[in-house]
Amino acid sequence: MLNITVQKSAVLKQKPADEGKLGFGKLFTDHMFLMDYTAGEGWHDARIVPYAPLPLDPATTVFHYAQEIFEGMKAYRTAEGRVQLFRPECNAARFNDSADRLGMPPIPTEDFVQAVKALVDVERDWVPHSDGASLYIRPFCIATDVGLGVHAAKNYLFVIICSPSGAYYAEGLDPVRIYVEDEYIRAAPGLTGFCKCGGNYAASIKAGEKAEELGFSQVLWLDGVEKKYVEEVGSMNIMFKIDGKIYTAACTGTVLPGVTRRSIIELLKDWGYEVIEGPLAIADVMKAADEGKLEEVFGTGTAAVISPVKELDWEGKAAMIGGGKIGPLTQKLYDTLTGIQWGRLPDTKGWVVPVE
Repeated sequence: MLNITVQKSAVLKQKPADEGKLGFGKLFTDHMFLMDYTAGEGWHDARIVPYAPLPLDPATTVFHYAQEIFEGMKAYRTAEGRVQLFRPECNAARFNDSADRLGMPPIPTEDFVQAVKALVDVERDWVPHSDGASLYIRPFCIATDVGLGVHAAKNYLFVIICSPSGAYYAEGLDPVRIYVEDEYIRAAPGLTGFCKCGGNYAASIKAGEKAEELGFSQVLWLDGVEKKYVEEVGSMNIMFKIDGKIYTAACTGTVLPGVTRRSIIELLKDWGYEVIEGPLAIADVMKAADEGKLEEVFGTGTAAVISPVKELDWEGKAAMIGGGKIGPLTQKLYDTLTGIQWGRLPDTKGWVVPVE
């Protein structure tokens, strides 16, 4: 168990008066969690301190060789005022998988979860009260060696910051248009596609901008070898309901193993759906649309939970889905998962962790 010291901020920020205008990632709370790693000593000096800039030398290796990883998770306030997390141990496990791939030291799952709970407890007044809003939590770790040369660092800094965020869909679930990217790739076997590291996101920005210029919300990435099989969307995993069955890419090294994805698959199997995790060619998706068998398409992720898709565009052809409206299964999944997260539905799976 970590021995966490707490230094409270002498001056607290003013809480937002209108939670309907929070947006995402624009406002940050009063405090942050810090913990250092030194080779030979391990993790030490766990502390909660006032939110402030990090003093880093220009030659700090994270700036030059991108040895960094992060996570995304949320704290929710129930109607009764309880504050709770959703499957934080899954985020901890994925964080350590990312750390291993990038040659960084792991953080024991119990320490990761304790750190998150401790910071959220200090910042519990920042957890929004309005329906659909939540406290977004961003744990991250960076290499802090000073000096140039490509090798694993000997010193690291683990940080957690929090940002109150509004409902992702201010006007309700709004189906989006997706552009299928077949020029650039997001990941290839043996690389870092399964990790949550900044390099993956930096490499996706150019294609995302192109999609936005064409009027699309996000990019659907194809595999990096044959540019044939669907993998994931820019900030989400993606699932296809075709002729009653659910298809999604397998997490075999090039797809991020999403916590929401994992939870959705468990729910679908509980409800009797056949879920097929494996290769699905974009050509077969478009063919299913032509034949009227592509019933629903939806993304899954922490920020949106569920993001319904109304259109896929590939090679100049458009597949229209569900008449542009959210499908019944997509709506049921959204209602069920958010119901558990915000305490409106009973947690029969043991997914909720209270912050006490």
